[in-house]
Order: sequence, then C-alpha cells, then structure tokens
Amino acid sequence: MKGSVYKRCSSCGRNVNGRQCATCGTSNTNWAFRTYIGKDADGRWIEERRGGFATKREAERALTEVAASVVQGAYVRTSTRTLAEYLRAEWLPATAPPRVRYETWDDRRRNLENHVIGRIGGVTLQQLTAAHLNRLYGELLADGRVNGAGGLSPTSVRRIHAMLRKALNDAVRWGLLERNVALTADPPSMRAVRAARRRTMHTWTDAELRTFLAGTEHHPLHSLWVATAFTGLRRSEVLGLRWPDIDLHGAVLAVRATVVPGPDGYQLIEDHKSADSARTIHLDAHTVAVLKRHRRTVNAACAAAGVAWHDHRLVFPTDDGSWWNPPAITVAFQRAVKATGVPAIRLHDVRHTHATLLLRSGVNPKVVSERLGHSSVAFTLDTYAHVMPGMQPEAAELFRRLIIEPDADPDDPDDEDDLD
Repeated sequence: MKGSVYKRCSSCGRNVNGRQCATCGTSNTNWAFRTYIGKDADGRWIEERRGGFATKREAERALTEVAASVVQGAYVRTSTRTLAEYLRAEWLPATAPPRVRYETWDDRRRNLENHVIGRIGGVTLQQLTAAHLNRLYGELLADGRVNGAGGLSPTSVRRIHAMLRKALNDAVRWGLLERNVALTADPPSMRAVRAARRRTMHTWTDAELRTFLAGTEHHPLHSLWVATAFTGLRRSEVLGLRWPDIDLHGAVLAVRATVVPGPDGYQLIEDHKSADSARTIHLDAHTVAVLKRHRRTVNAACAAAGVAWHDHRLVFPTDDGSWWNPPAITVAFQRAVKATGVPAIRLHDVRHTHATLLLRSGVNPKVVSERLGHSSVAFTLDTYAHVMPGMQPEAAELFRRLIIEPDADPDDPDDEDDLD
C-alpha cells in the first residue's frame, strides 16, 4: 500500500513546501499523510487522508499503523458519525425486539436518551475516549436523575456502563471502531455497588411483618401480600402467577410467567432473563390455606363477571380477570404500609425481608438462593452478608463442640463450661 507524508497549512489546508504557506502567508503548519486503503465496489481506489500531526515522524508513524491495520483487515475509515447518530440510527434498531426482550430494549432506549445522548451524544464516535465516559459516570453519580433530585446510584451507573460497553463492542464488530474505549473506562466499583445496595435495602423484623399481615387481613390484596412475603417472589413474578403454575396439593408453585412493560403497556410473558428465574418454590401450610381461600374468591368474581371476565387464569387478577398494572400494586402497598403503622419499606424489600429472616434463622444460603432465583449462591451471600453478623459466634461454638466435646448433649446444662 502506497502513501506519502506532507506538510500543510493549518489555516487553508494547502500543501506547504517551505516555512510559510504560499497562499495565505501563515507559518502555522502541521503534518498529514495520504494513502490508498483499497478499492470500492466499482474498482476505484479509496483515498484516506489524515492531518493535524505536530511532526513529520508522528505522521509517518500514523501512516505505518494505518498500513498495518489495512493488511490485517482491521482498518476503519474515518467518519464524522456522532455517538448519538450511531446509538439512535444504528445500534438501537439493530438490537430491537425480537432480538432482545422489549423490556430490555426500552430500558436501554430510556437510559440513552435520559442519561447519555444529552451529555456526550455530540462527540464523534471515533473520537470518543475513556475520559469522556469517566466524566459521564461522574456527572451521573452527582446529578443524573431526570427530575433533578440528585445522582444515580452506583448500580444504575454501572448498568449504563455495561450498555455502552456492549454498544461500542458491536461498533467494533461492525467495522465502525478499531477498539472499544469502554474497556478502559472506570465505572463505579462493585464495592460501591454493594455498599449502595445495602444502604437502600430496608427490611422488616418478623414482628413487623406479622403486624403488617394482621393489619391487612381484610385488604383485597392480602393474599398477594402473603404470597410475596412467604415466597420472596418479585413483583413481576407474583403478578404473573397462574393457577396452572400452582400445585396446592403438592404445596409447590412454578415461576413461569411475569408481567413486564411492552410496546402497548404491560404484558404477560412466559420467558425469563435467566434459567434461574424460572424455578420451583415450595409453599408452607399457611400460604396454601390462604391461596385456597383466595381461589374461591377469584372463582366467585369470575362467575359474577360472566362474559366480561378475561380468563388468563391469573392467581391475582384485577376485577375483570386481567393482570395488574405493576405500579398500581406498588401504590396500594405503600398505602397499606402507612395504614398499618409499620416502618415504610419498598415492595421489593418484602423480598429482601423473606431472605433476611430465613438467613438469620440459619437456613442454608443455597436454599435461599434457589427460592429467590439468584444466579449463584455467591450473589446471595454478597447481597445479604451484612444481615448475618450474629452467626459467626454460633458457628465457632458449634465447631468447638464437634471437636472438643463430640459426645456432649447440647441441651444438658451440666455439660456447660464453668465460667465463674
């Protein structure tokens, strides 16, 4: 591949042979190179020019790098395409449903419009640097909320980073970038994410949960609160439960469907983000009894509605058999919490309460992880490690008894050490 290096005028762009530009008389010059990178579909040579180099050596080095990348098939032509143009016109359409779930795609679209494009969307895609991304992350942590009420959480910023990393990785695969600068950027650390997660997590004690359930016994959604508290289901999962998914005689339920955002509002879907989300959960006798009474109530509502009933066989339907709008359930929960006088927590915190109470009672973390549908036991332990501070002394004492007093009866007071 042939190419040449030359000096040019920084003002008018014409070639300069001496110290000054013969056209405009300025001595402000820089170095540039021109080369041919291949032929187009019609057999014509494609010329590439780049300038702005301070020295001839820099221009020669850049020319050599271009030549090497052309030989390796990794060369990317210079483009003025901005990050916003790439994301809106190319990446989002190429990754739209059915390639991904609508919920995932819509979340990407909103994050890009609300947090990325308005801040760095005008940067040319090929001139984007890790510094641009680091500055973006810092701004989002400081004042990233759309309503101006402060910054985004480290978890949200890290999710945006993952989205940009994928988008730029796709740009590399599609021949629009030579490298993915997101790989060298610095999103919030996992330590910061864990700390933020623990700050936002609020749970009830067993007494507070009993108070809430007793205080909402006659609430129309009492059965839903019971199912959520006794299974640890997510809001989308409990709203997507159907009667064929529950075996009341065997006391188990299968998580197979969820209610999630769709193009025309919320919809019931049967796929899951991961294989761990689709799971079987064993039920206790109290929950089974509550669900049996609730089924009679639903059957009566169905009979009363007649042909107006939308038979999706949902466990927790609206008055006409349709699925609930999830935000409406959240509002109803907040009002019920306020009415019962227990500490205010999020509906999702009821799921955290389920896990916390089980772990504090000594239930195996693997069992808790399976009930919650986590991807791994490590994630469960990482999320809830701070709620189990009192378990180490018990473990230490148990190990002592196993080794030092293997035949001791743990309930015999005569076996206790004399501490006086």
